[in-house]
Amino acid sequence: MSAVTATEFAKAFGRYKEEAQREPIAITSYGRVSGYFVSAREYEELQRLRAFERRVHRIKDLPAEVAEAIQGSKMSPAHDHLNSLLDESQK
Repeated sequence: MSAVTATEFAKAFGRYKEEAQREPIAITSYGRVSGYFVSAREYEELQRLRAFERRVHRIKDLPAEVAEAIQGSKMSPAHDHLNSLLDESQK
């Protein structure tokens, strides 16, 4: 990943706009990274991942009855061979 000062970034924006299509650019100010310049595709992927993350539920945060319902669930009979694997893993 490339790093560039904010001043240099402002002076040569066109160059870094093209470079960001290949990899993110770290923008520094006073020797510290203050942000990143990324392609539209990278940003859209980040937004997609953030939206997915919000749909994830942590077991420790689930109400007990929901966790029990998940634990007690079974797949359709067509997948009984997989259910037996689950049953064995809980022993």
